[in-house]
Amino acid sequence: MRDPGNIAVIGVTGYTGFELATLLLRHPAIATPAFYVRESNGFQCLSQLFPQLRARREAPLRPLSLDAITSSAAGTAFLATPHEVSAELVPTLLDAGLRVIDLSGAFRFSTAETFTHWYKLPVPHASRLGEAVYGLPELYADRIPKAKLVANPGCYATSVILALKPLAEAGILSPTQNVICDCKSGASGAGKDPRRDLHFVEVDENFRAYSLFSHRHTPEILDHTGLPQSQVIFTTHLLPVARGILSTIYVTLATKHAPESIEELYHRYFAGKPLVRIWPAGELPELQHVTNTNFCDIGFTLDSDGQRLIVISCLDNLGKGAAGQAIQNLNLMLGLEEQTGLL
Repeated sequence: MRDPGNIAVIGVTGYTGFELATLLLRHPAIATPAFYVRESNGFQCLSQLFPQLRARREAPLRPLSLDAITSSAAGTAFLATPHEVSAELVPTLLDAGLRVIDLSGAFRFSTAETFTHWYKLPVPHASRLGEAVYGLPELYADRIPKAKLVANPGCYATSVILALKPLAEAGILSPTQNVICDCKSGASGAGKDPRRDLHFVEVDENFRAYSLFSHRHTPEILDHTGLPQSQVIFTTHLLPVARGILSTIYVTLATKHAPESIEELYHRYFAGKPLVRIWPAGELPELQHVTNTNFCDIGFTLDSDGQRLIVISCLDNLGKGAAGQAIQNLNLMLGLEEQTGLL
């Protein structure tokens, strides 16, 4: 039987892959992972690729080979790979008996139609979609420990779902008013592949919206808040910073509430969830409070009318929005405290 504490990581050259490697190499409860890349350029160990990791445990760097991974002692595989690569690799890994945590969007949806519509890609893995558990521990910690395949959520989706889910589940949102999710992210959220619109001179001292009505994280938000698409307006923007997401979410409550009741609702919903921090009513988190951490900070201000509510949700798109959340999922799968190696 495979030991799930033996880790293989596929894809480490991107921003999320590097963040994942950094967290895994300092994790106190797992052995040194093996890292697999399509092109090793002759490097034998990870610190040759990333000299900034020389102070951590040395880890092998190997050419990507499914045969090598499936014949190794690895029990869990992380995939920090593009969606189409994950779609290709995951079924073989599952068939070989590995548990998989996929950081792409390939397995985040229950239907092939949803994936095809939003990602504009074919679905070669449709039969596997029902096997995946959506890896948002604050919502699905009861399902993740036994999962064979965990689909790590999108960064924007994590920020918005954590802010909205307590309100939606409590049934206090007005059904006739829009929910406006105005979200901003650092440039690392767009990945490491070279693109003209991500060049320094295009991003620096600039600020722009993108993917209006077409962002791929939209269906995640709808699926896991239970809100209808007609009610949710989700807009994303690119900030001239390296990392971090700040989501400003505008909602109208069905009836009047006091700030204390909203704060209590959030505290009750996230009780025992160590990586979500709720701020006192009227106090608002900022990017600098969460960058280079694995927390999601949530604050809010309620208007004097008791119904107009603005929620601020902040996280690091590479931490709680990606690699940190993947480690949180691993911890649950290994029966560890979910914050192990993340604080």
